[in-house]
Parts: sequence; C-alpha cells; structure tokens
Amino acid sequence: MAFLRAAEYAVPPIDSSFNIRYYRDVLAMVFATEEINQTPELLPNITLGFQIFDSCMSERRAISRVLELLSAQVGAGPHYSCAPRPLLAGIVGETMASLSIPMARLMGPLHYPQVSHATVISSLSDKVQFPSFLRTVPSYTFQNTALARLIVHFQWTWVGMVVSTDEVGLQGGQGIRKGIEDHGGCVAYVAHVNLLYPKEKVLQVADMIREHAVKVIIVHSNEVHVKVLLQTLYAQNITSKVLIFTASFTITPGLLSNRAWNIFQGSLGLVPHTDSMLDFEAFLYHLHPSRYPNDVFIKLFWEQAFHCTFQEANWTGISAKEGLGRKRPEHCSGEETMETVVETLFELNDLSYTYHSYIATYAFAHALHTLISCKPGQGPFSKRLCADVKDIRPWQILHYLKSLHFKSRTGNEISFDVNGDAPAAYDILNVQITPDEQFNLVKVGKIDPAAENGEDIIISSGAILWSDGSSKVPRSVCSDACPPGHRKAAREGEPVCCYDCAACSPGEISNSTNAAECFKCLETQWPNKRRDACIEKVIEYLSCGEPLGLIFIISAAFLALLTASILFIFIRFRDTPIVRSSNLGLSYLLLASLMLCFLCSAVFIGQPSKLTCMLRQMIFGVIFTISVSSVLAKTIIVVIAFKATDPTSPARKWLGKKTPTGIVFFGSIIQIVICATWILRSPPFRELNFRSYNDKIIIECNEGDPIFFYCMLGYMGLLATVSFIVAFLSRNLPGSFNEAKLITFSMLVFVSVWISFIPAYLSTRGKYMVAVEVFAILCSSAGLLSCIYLPKCFIILARPNSNTRTHLLGKKHLAIHK
Repeated sequence: MAFLRAAEYAVPPIDSSFNIRYYRDVLAMVFATEEINQTPELLPNITLGFQIFDSCMSERRAISRVLELLSAQVGAGPHYSCAPRPLLAGIVGETMASLSIPMARLMGPLHYPQVSHATVISSLSDKVQFPSFLRTVPSYTFQNTALARLIVHFQWTWVGMVVSTDEVGLQGGQGIRKGIEDHGGCVAYVAHVNLLYPKEKVLQVADMIREHAVKVIIVHSNEVHVKVLLQTLYAQNITSKVLIFTASFTITPGLLSNRAWNIFQGSLGLVPHTDSMLDFEAFLYHLHPSRYPNDVFIKLFWEQAFHCTFQEANWTGISAKEGLGRKRPEHCSGEETMETVVETLFELNDLSYTYHSYIATYAFAHALHTLISCKPGQGPFSKRLCADVKDIRPWQILHYLKSLHFKSRTGNEISFDVNGDAPAAYDILNVQITPDEQFNLVKVGKIDPAAENGEDIIISSGAILWSDGSSKVPRSVCSDACPPGHRKAAREGEPVCCYDCAACSPGEISNSTNAAECFKCLETQWPNKRRDACIEKVIEYLSCGEPLGLIFIISAAFLALLTASILFIFIRFRDTPIVRSSNLGLSYLLLASLMLCFLCSAVFIGQPSKLTCMLRQMIFGVIFTISVSSVLAKTIIVVIAFKATDPTSPARKWLGKKTPTGIVFFGSIIQIVICATWILRSPPFRELNFRSYNDKIIIECNEGDPIFFYCMLGYMGLLATVSFIVAFLSRNLPGSFNEAKLITFSMLVFVSVWISFIPAYLSTRGKYMVAVEVFAILCSSAGLLSCIYLPKCFIILARPNSNTRTHLLGKKHLAIHK
C-alpha cells in the first residue's frame, strides 16, 4: 500500500513479512517518482514524494495506516488532521479487494482519491458507494467476458471452479459462472477455499477435483487463500489439471516450493494488459541498500536475493523457506551484484500489476500537473476558479483524476471511464516450467474488446506449453461434439453441456458442429446422406428417354402399326366373306379407334405440360369409349342377325346402318358430356408433387376433381361390362359368322385389365402411376385387337381356302338351303 505525498519521504514501521513480487510493485512506484522528478515538463519546480505502508494483508492495519496518514499523527481518529496544510495527494493501492473496499469506504466521504493498481472487484465501480475510487486495471465485469471468450476459444465446455469465500471470490465467482454459461459452457462444480479452512476441508476439495473428469479448473482467488490447496494437489499428485487463474491471483515465484511449482505447468493466467516500462530493468540492476538508505524494504529484499543477513538480529528466517537453502545465511557484504538475480527474482516477462502501479503514480503526477497549470478565469470549479496551489484540496485532485487523459512514455493512452475504471484489456500468460525447474511466464495472447476486425482475442496456440508438455490443446467436455447431421439431445436432469447426439429427422439437416436444432431444407431440396447439406431434389416424370418410357413408346408404335396393317388387310380383302361378315363400317371404326388408343398413350409419356394434362385423360376416355361402343354395337348386331333369320321377323328392321351408328353415337356422347363437364368444372392441371417422395419432385398432372375421373372410367367400364354380358350370352349362337365368342374373350381381357388397374393405380406414385395407366391402355387395346382381329387375319392370310362362303356356311347349312 503506497501513499503519494508532496515533498516528503518517510518510512514508518513495517511488518517483517516480505514478498519480492509485491516489492516489485513498490519499486515501480519509486521508479515512476524518480522519472517524474527528473522530467522538467511534468510538475516543474515541484518534488513528488511518497510514503509506504505495509498492510500485511490486514484490514485493521490498512484502515489504521490510512487514518494515521490522513490525520498526520499516530492513533488519530477519522476526519481529524494535525497537518498545517494537506500534503496528501492521494493513495496508490491496495492490491487485495478485501483491503481496498474498507479503505475506499473511509476515504470516499472525505473525497481523498484512491487509485488501485490491482483491485478488480466489480462493486468498486459503483460511484455512489465509492466516489473517490479509481483503478488502472479493468474490473471483473470484463474479466467474466474475457474468461468466457478464452473458454470458447479452446472449445472447453466442461470446467470446474475454485473460488475463495471472501467477497471477491463469491461475487466474482458468480459473474464468471454466468459469463461461461451465457457463452454455452457449463460449470461442473464450484469448490470453496479459505486461508482458515482446516486440513480436512482442504482434503475434501482436493478429492472433489480428483474425482471429477473435468480437465480445466478456473481459480478465482488470491494466492493467500488458495496456496494450501495448491500444495495439497501437488502432494496428492493431482497435477494433470489445467489451471486458469483470474486476475485475482498473482503468480508469485516464492509462493510455493520449487518442486511444487510443477503443478502450475501449462496453466494460463489473465492479467491486465501491460505495456513496456522503459529503463525499469536498468533501474533494478542499480538497486543497492546504499542508494536507498531510508528504504528498509531493500534490506529485506537483499537478504532474500542473496541468502544473507546484514546483522544477526535482522535475520528473517529465510533459510526456512524451501529452495533458498537450509543453512544459516552469511552476513551481507554489500558487494553483491544485482545482475545475477534480476531475471530470476523479478520475472520481467510479467510486469502486469507492477506496470499498473507505475501508471497509477503517473496518473497522480499528471493530475497535479494539470491542476497547477490552470489559468485564472479558466478553471473547472465554481466561477471558473482554479485550485489554490498552496492549499490543494483532495476533492480538487479527484476532479482532475476523473477527467484525466494522457499518454505513457510508450504512447499508450491512459484514461478513466465514468466508473473510474481503466480500458478493459487482458494479457494471457502461460506458466512454463523447464526441465531444470526454471519458472517462466510467457505471454501467449491478448483479449481487447476495443480491437477491430475481429481481433478482440488473439492467442498464439503454438506458443502454449500444456501440463503434459505438449502443444496439443487438452479437451475438457462433458459430451463429445455432435458432428454435422446431428443435433444435441439434452439428458434429463443434467447440465446443457451433457447431451446425446441425435441424428436429424428426415427432411432436416444441421451443417455445423454441436447444432442445437436441425432445420428443414427448402421445398425443392432434400438432405444428403450425411444430412449436413441440402441438395436439389430429383425431378421425376415418365420420360421417353428412360428405359420404361422407351419401351412404352416402342410398344405403342408397334401396336399402332399392327392395327394399321390389319386395317389395310381388311380394306384390301373387304369383299371376302370373313371381312364382310364382321360389319365393315364397325370394323373400320373399331380399328381406327384402337390405333388412336395406342397412339394416345404417347400423350402420357414425357414432361407434363398444361395442355397435355388437360387433354390426355379426355382423349383417352373418348377414344376408348368409341372403341368399346363399337364392340357393343358389333355384339348387338350379331345377336340381332341371328334373331332375324326369318324374313318376316320384326327384328330385321334393326339390321341397317342406323343401329350400329346410333349405338356408337349415343354410347360416345355420354362420355363426351362427362369429359366436357370435367374440363369446365375442374380441369386437370400440371403441378409439382413434393408430398409423395421426400427426395423427389414429381411433375404430374393433378386430375382436378377425382369424381370426374372415376365417372369416366366407370362409364367406360359399364359399356365394357354390358358388351361382355351380351357377348357371353350369345356365344353359343350357331354359325361361323358369329363373332360373339371372339368379343367375349376380348371383353374378358379388357375388363380384367381395368379391374386390375384400379388398385394398381391407387397404390403407386409418380411416374409409376402414369406407367400403370399407359400399361392398362396398351394391354386392353391389344386385348381387343388380338382377340377380335388376329384370328380373322390368320384365316385371310394363312388359310385363304377357308375364306369362302361355302366354308363359312358349312355343309349342314347348304343341305337345309336346298
């Protein structure tokens, strides 16, 4: 704890305990004071002095020393001063929050400025409670975020915490935990430590750390409270953990024995960002008791540095500390040289809080310089007055401190925000122990929220040496990361970092690691096999370029050509008895309609369009109805012909051309009306079907109102059924001219095909649904063609002798005729 005064140097009684790491902070203040007094541009004609007290980490002693300083006498009370005029510019310190808080509460109402170089607890940013407190280090508010960013950077999601039970540990620990959880991490456990804990309690904490699989442990405590735990961890060989120290912990070389230092191997520490201190190393090299005869600290330091004592009574028992020798030290000669011990003792790689003590001293100097440089009539106080240089009040210095903005010797911007906090930036240090047990602190990164271009956190991972001696980042997770194509499925009753990996549902993907949810692809897309990317769905329709479509096209063309050939044969042999007996007009009409039936199947093949979708079912329905009506007409004519063998029979009047023409016309007109109504009321249309298949888009024809489709098929089936029944009943009529048997077989095939078509059509999707209908069209048409006309063509072409009237009438019929 250091107190800045003007033009006075004094060293009051101090405690005998001594730590070189803290002494370095005091030396930084001394170094800064000497620089300031040697700089003519800063505080000209004024000498800046200081007074140093050791609080010995005692709240009572810290408050007592503050009261003595404010009162200018020993044992004085609050708000009582014996000094003729206030010489105290302010206080630099304390290091520990537990001491800074009562000091700030005491000095706040008196408006005495206090600038801490190490206290980071967030509550001190409250200017209502602590109006005169400032600091050159960032508060915990940013440290919580910085720690969370560090955890995220190394992909640690499962960490433990060790916090002290004082205000610093409990308050800061809650903020750190919240910051980690807000960034997606989890805290497996929070262990509490305290300097006053009995050995059994410390062993319980050590057992908890050993039993948990957590690899990374955040230590949020000053070194005093956690020292016993660290020694216990080393004694129980719990050395594989990665320790992350917050800014509360000062990594001090003399804290543990040389061997116990191995527990720090691979640890990381956050320290407030440190700039270089020009000439500070040279200042340390020139340290000597003769140069600072009034500084009793330097003799204690000298004894520790060189393992000696100036006189027997002053020996501080250094030899009792492990690593410094166990023999009684020799007398100090004063001829020892600092060149051999500076690097080892002062850890110049980490000047964190030492630098901020240096900056705090300069902050007071610049505030005083601004105060004495005030020009009359341009002051910041009431009526634009300046402060009286001969009677400076502490609240005036506080005013200038709060509005302070200056540059350090290295050009670093120094200022305080409205809460009295310095700019938030942290250095990341890595503890590296060499094989010869040399202790090194290596700066491996920086966290600066004010940085631009995404450089708020910069870490040189290759420069880090972890606890196992390798540069590979250790893993500390409760559950392994879920790969793309999976999502995290929370385990009931466990933290969010403990989860199972569930594959994305059909139609969903996740393209990142540890995705919380899967998301659906666009309607035109579908997940790939790994379900980590969306790919375009396959466009499907019955194409004429694929094997199935090509077979249908060839079959339709062949059957249409065969039908045309049969029609040509019937025209060529139209005068023969077998052709004349089959009713030429109906035969021509039936053959022509069958040929169109074969050709209309081609309308169903290929990519559907608006026109083909609207017309294909209508064309098919009308042409097939004409074919079936023609068959029905042929059947009825056969029946009438055999009923009208008697010249006096009234049935003979139905043997003319009007009867078949009327049957075909009226049979077809009903189907035409059904199809016309269909087009007018609910016409078929082209649509993209995303529903039938997950990975395909079917380009199909939506038939509109399905009632019309089934009415069309139903009417066609009704005609076919009537034709089948009539033909079946007349199959036994005598004579070779009787076509009833052929029609019976043809209609049996026709009806069987279309009865089978219905369930097959309803059970298929996409191009196979179209294929079923095309197949039914070709098979039913081929059945009519083959059963009715192929036997006749066989007789015409292969057995012309049988194509005579005599042969067709038969001998029995000729005998009766005679």
